[in-house]
Amino acid sequence: MNLSRLSPSYNDAPGLLYAGFNQDYGCFAVGLETGFRVYNCDPLIEQARNGKIGGIALVEMLYRTNYLALVGGGRNPKYPPNKVIIYDSIKAKSVLEFEYKSDVKSVKLRRDRLTVVLSNKVFVYQFIHPPTLLDTFETCDNDKGLAAVSTSPNHATLVIPGRQRGHLQIIDLNFVGQSIGDESDIHTTSLSSPILTTTSTSSTSSSSIPSDRPKLSTARRYSNTNIIAAHSGKLSCVALNQDGTRCATSSDKGTLIRVFNTITGTLLHELRRGMDRAEIFSIAFNTESTRLCVSSDKGTIHIFNLDPSVVTHIDHKPRGPTYGEIINHPVHSPTNYGLTHSGNRASSLSFMKDILPKYFSSEWSFANAKIITESRCLVAFGEQKNTIIGKYDWKGHLQCLTDAVIIAICADGSCYKFYFDPRKGGECTRESFERIFKKE
Repeated sequence: MNLSRLSPSYNDAPGLLYAGFNQDYGCFAVGLETGFRVYNCDPLIEQARNGKIGGIALVEMLYRTNYLALVGGGRNPKYPPNKVIIYDSIKAKSVLEFEYKSDVKSVKLRRDRLTVVLSNKVFVYQFIHPPTLLDTFETCDNDKGLAAVSTSPNHATLVIPGRQRGHLQIIDLNFVGQSIGDESDIHTTSLSSPILTTTSTSSTSSSSIPSDRPKLSTARRYSNTNIIAAHSGKLSCVALNQDGTRCATSSDKGTLIRVFNTITGTLLHELRRGMDRAEIFSIAFNTESTRLCVSSDKGTIHIFNLDPSVVTHIDHKPRGPTYGEIINHPVHSPTNYGLTHSGNRASSLSFMKDILPKYFSSEWSFANAKIITESRCLVAFGEQKNTIIGKYDWKGHLQCLTDAVIIAICADGSCYKFYFDPRKGGECTRESFERIFKKE
């Protein structure tokens, strides 16, 4: 969430320019007018900071390593906005610089790939020392820097906007060719030989990048790219699941979230956030790709089910959309209880979807949470919480109640943690609220 490129809001914390999770949602980083900070999510602990260096408008983490990709911004930027700096947080210095002819909109990191997004072009590198430019891709206007990269070590997938409005390019990074296109847009400077270090809340260890990293063939190869016509309007948010087989998208209208199979291009789910327009700020899958969480400028977080096996219709009470609809109390099929087969809410008239407008066949959120200040926020699934309920099963084992956890990082400098019943959904319970960046 790059606040430096969004219209300011009354609730935004002064000096906060950027917030973003790392690849496994275990940490997050914030960019400030004075530098950057890195936090552990659970427990919420500040891990690192670099202050009084100048404005940082983008901080992309590489898991919990000492590598950060930085882009300058704000009133007094540390670096020019057309440069990407690979920064070693332990040595407190830059190790690589990439310079472009236009401003950098976003950066995505994998252990083996570096992706840099400009307004109309995307550069993909093999992330070694020195880096190798593998390919470039053209997009439609992409001022938000929309892009998503899978995190699985065995499946490297990149999603970026297509050349046409509302279209997606699904790129298999394992087969990205070595044709580097027009090199006049970029200049790379190597400042030192980087060392990769992994950090945790309790220890730090370091190791050199392997010298026997697989080399690409010198023969020209071509990227495997699929095109999906996701929306008729302009894309506003994209997300990938861990192995890159599922992609979630929203348009600038913000009423629907669509989930596609990235291999076949098939539309798997069409999920309704609401009826009125909204700006979608973030979408995230859980680790198992069975749920999706979404945040918007309405101050509400929506959680959707994608897999019917993760819920049960037992003990569900009739409920439906909150837009004044009256739910009939049925007696037979679970879907008549205002629920779809996936456990998401649905209209009680959904059985007439073939003759009624599309609205009546929509899937609404399974669970939801409210941000008090209605501040813009990023959301992700945290680790599940197990609570002992004091009862024993038939084997004599103490029973536990499992709650799903949602973490929200907000533009007002706050961090929320919610949990919800993964079987019944409904309103989330706020477990904690902490101010990580206070108004000065």
